This record gives sequence, C-alpha cells and structure tokens, in this order.
Amino acid sequence: MPDSTPRNDDSQAGTTLGSMLRLMYRALSDRVYGRLADEGFTDIRPLHSAVLRHLRPEGARITSLAAQAQITKQSMSAIIEDLARLGYLESHPDPSDGRARRVMFSARGLALRAALIRLSSEAESVLAKNIGEEKFVQLKALLNEWTQAEIGRQRSGHSAQAPGDIASGTSKV
Repeated sequence: MPDSTPRNDDSQAGTTLGSMLRLMYRALSDRVYGRLADEGFTDIRPLHSAVLRHLRPEGARITSLAAQAQITKQSMSAIIEDLARLGYLESHPDPSDGRARRVMFSARGLALRAALIRLSSEAESVLAKNIGEEKFVQLKALLNEWTQAEIGRQRSGHSAQAPGDIASGTSKV
C-alpha cells in the first residue's frame, strides 16, 4: 500500500509569491531596523513596525491602527504603550470624539519616522542597484497597481482575490 503521508517538498520553498514577498519584506525590514541604532534609535524593534507603518503625523485612534495592522486592539495598545514609554508617542483627546484618544508622534517620534523613511529609501536604492533601475521601477509599478486594486476592493467591502485574478483580467471588481 502506498504511503499517503504528506511530505514537505523543499524544492518549491521560496517560489510562491507570498513566500517571496515575505522574504523581501524581511530583508528590507532587517536592513532598515538594523540601521536604526546607528541613527540613535537603539530601543526600536521590528515589533514596533505594527504601529510605525500605519501611524501618520496627524495621529490615529488605536482601533484604526489595530485594524490596519490586522492585530487585536489589546496587542496594538501594548505596542503603543511601549512606544509612549520610550518617548516616541503621545496620546491626546480626539477632537472629533471627546470619549476617544488619538495617538500621535512626539517630536522624537517624528524624528524616528523621518529616519525610517530615509532608511527605507536607501534600502530601495540598494535593491534598485542589485536588480537594475528599470526592473526596480517595473517591480514597484506592478506592486503599486496590485496594492491599489486591493485597497479598492477592501474599501468596497469585497474580499481579496488571488493575484492571478488581477493579472488575468478575471477580476469582477
């Protein structure tokens, strides 16, 4: 009788779009967060990116940040408390709803945000040099197109479709 035990086929590891995107995100993140200490931000960890990626200078509510990061409000609150303790964030009453609080960058937090944006740009420049400027521009344009399509679907309340649906033109959105 043949063995029907599922096998882990490592020959395909790293070839799916999801695994490639995850690997590249991790490489870019490691490069950026690895250089933050040189910029004077020795206490920032990649975990903090759940807040830092989504918070804009005008601030946001914890519930909004949690939804964007796709984590629980409790997890987001814990990360925000840590960043506030470290002096990167402040909490203020929300002008549109006195019951709610708005999380905002402190002056040090704005300096951190500027450093993250600059370091991210530098990491992208390294990638562009590695694969060639033309390929990098194409890559970024394709990812932007896919991102905008996904944002549109999310705003309209539709569920995500497989990337092939976008590329093949079979998208019903």
